[in-house]
Amino acid sequence: MQALTEWVAIHIFGYTRPLASVSNTGETVFFWVQTCWILAAAILGTIAWSALDRRRENYETLHKWFRLFIRLALAASMFEYGMTKVIPVQFARPTLNTLVTPVGNLSISNLLWTSIGAAPAYEIFTGGAEMLGGILLLVPRSTTLGAMICLADMTQVFVLNMTYDIGLKQISFHLILLSVFLLAPEWSRLRNFFFFPDRNVGPSMQHQWNRIAVIIQVVFGIYLIGIQTLANWNYWHVVGDRSPRSPLYGIWNVEALSIDGESRPPFLSDYDRQWRRVIFDSPNAIAFQRLDDSFARYTASIDIYDNTIALSRPNSRWKSNFSYQRPTPDHLVLDGEMDGYKINLQLELVDFDTFRLLNSGFRWIRPDE
Repeated sequence: MQALTEWVAIHIFGYTRPLASVSNTGETVFFWVQTCWILAAAILGTIAWSALDRRRENYETLHKWFRLFIRLALAASMFEYGMTKVIPVQFARPTLNTLVTPVGNLSISNLLWTSIGAAPAYEIFTGGAEMLGGILLLVPRSTTLGAMICLADMTQVFVLNMTYDIGLKQISFHLILLSVFLLAPEWSRLRNFFFFPDRNVGPSMQHQWNRIAVIIQVVFGIYLIGIQTLANWNYWHVVGDRSPRSPLYGIWNVEALSIDGESRPPFLSDYDRQWRRVIFDSPNAIAFQRLDDSFARYTASIDIYDNTIALSRPNSRWKSNFSYQRPTPDHLVLDGEMDGYKINLQLELVDFDTFRLLNSGFRWIRPDE
């Protein structure tokens, strides 16, 4: 639907700039325009259908199947988002770069990601709540309870997305609407149950499925849970918290810096070499943190046999090469050339015990401080 969305953006909204249909933010102009014309098409389709089929008294059979579709669609979404938290990959542990970034330099969305990633127990709990809602949707008799749990889960997610500027506002709101759709036929019963306990709640008005149909739905749900578990388990070990780390993993403080044989403090160097830290996190990346807390990031290829590091930049011919020596586990020496300068770096490993974010666990009794 990309071509149609671009046409609507140009001819209806007068938006002539290029549209980003693939983005990590999730809510670029492309997706808002797409949602707008899909909503307009749905409204027009409803009006046309209602006019052409105005003599039909009800849609009981269609509603039954449509409700089944919504149940399974909502359950599938809850399994997708729930399993990414049960296996904590949605909010990964804070990266090493994040650990040395001042809180004031984090965006509000990165602050949320960091705080939840630093508390995996909370992340797993919220994922379990989302999984529970989806599981209950698989059985017709427990659909109402499942939809209520999904509504509570997605309302919390929607509020977080709105207040922390997360690019999933549309998706979470859509899931709220799906939950409300499933709850709407039970409104009178829920009202009596919560607000008028002296009234008879009465039986559910929803269609009941035979045993074979229920078994098929449950089996399909198990299949959905299985594929989400497998996908997130693999993701967790490929790029998540269990992914490979750099052979020089750690945050290294710059103890001494020499440029072209001249020892100089970082603040006397040109901006590109005002380094205070060197950070090795993932196997194929390296970051230099400057005195102003900004980062110079490079792609890195580390050869542990020749003790060499080849640096490069994406979509660029720029290259730099270093050799390294590790005389002790806590010390690292880098020698190489960058931008025509010969550089020698004396580095010292930072002890992770110095980061309170990584060492602040649960306590029943808190100290007097």
